Amino acid sequence: METAATPHTRTSGSAAVERIISSSRRPKTLGAGKPGAISLAMGEPDSGTPAAIIEAATTALASGRTRYAPMAGSPELQHALAGHTSAKYGRPTMSEEIVLTHGGSGGLAASMLALVNPGDRILIPEPTYSLYADHAAMIGAEAIWVPNLADGSLDLDTLQRQASGARMIILCNPGNPTGRVYPDADLHRLEELLLDNPGLLLLADEAYADITFDGVGFTSALTLAAVRDQVICCSTFSKTYAMTGWRLGHVVAPAELASRINTIHRTINGPLSTFIQDAALTALQIPDADLQAAALSYQRRRDIVVNVLSGLPGVDMLTPQGAFYAFPRISSSLTSDELTARFAEGGVLVRSGSEFGPSGEGHIRISFATDVDSLAEGLARFAATVKELA
Repeated sequence: METAATPHTRTSGSAAVERIISSSRRPKTLGAGKPGAISLAMGEPDSGTPAAIIEAATTALASGRTRYAPMAGSPELQHALAGHTSAKYGRPTMSEEIVLTHGGSGGLAASMLALVNPGDRILIPEPTYSLYADHAAMIGAEAIWVPNLADGSLDLDTLQRQASGARMIILCNPGNPTGRVYPDADLHRLEELLLDNPGLLLLADEAYADITFDGVGFTSALTLAAVRDQVICCSTFSKTYAMTGWRLGHVVAPAELASRINTIHRTINGPLSTFIQDAALTALQIPDADLQAAALSYQRRRDIVVNVLSGLPGVDMLTPQGAFYAFPRISSSLTSDELTARFAEGGVLVRSGSEFGPSGEGHIRISFATDVDSLAEGLARFAATVKELA
């Protein structure tokens, strides 16, 4: 029998864990396909990190750059990113507005933890990257899903109705999983919405900003000068520079907000790897022509996906305009999870559309970041499975 002297043993843990588990759409595992299955499930560039970046890292290691970095990150890299941001987007940016983070995910988490309170409402246009809702659950905020319109554009009327009293809008642009690049007009209507709601923040995840197709123009949230103090932009070295395993990202935010974000990030993560930050300085020097060539290679693979899927009965898809994902809807009585399992049985791994929000049900996500031969074979298996379902 428990007495006054017997400490109470708490068997459960943080309520944050339970909130995440109960609401998360993210899979605990991608499942197992049959031996020899081809993965079109992962959003990871196949090209490998450019040799110049790897050489910069190894040189830094050899020179002893293995000790703790400053808690706020490398001043040299902050300065370089401030200059890069200023030149790229015409937004005069100071080093104090740059927060170096443990990958893009670390930047997203730190930004939300620093700026959102339990009970706050967060508006999430969807389908979209599933981690945002998990971060909201971790905080104890309320995620409000706002389905995009049938053409893939933002439902700005609903966002406007929901904006009053909301704390944050989270926008993935270019979009994961859809490949949608939101037009300039959508961004400027968001700007008007923010002006009308000065307590509302826009958290823009622009991880795929350098991967767009067919000359489609990309408007960064950083160009919304009238609401500069309400915009936080998260980015990463993972996609543009094929540095997924290096785990380095950054946040651009007004200095006051950046300081708060940095406080959270350094408290959770401590200092980032010194030699990786050194290598990132070299990444920023890669010529634009090389980045454009990489985007063109994804566009060619996008075209392969569109050509295969457009000929399949019962498959509908908006043509991806950026990133390296396609998000087809499959006419079937099966759920997205069941469809994903059937494709795995057919020898190709994809992601369930329901992971990316309620309107993703009935869809699956295909990544075309893999090599062309694997992509072609994976799509052949995908097509065969679709025909079996029909």
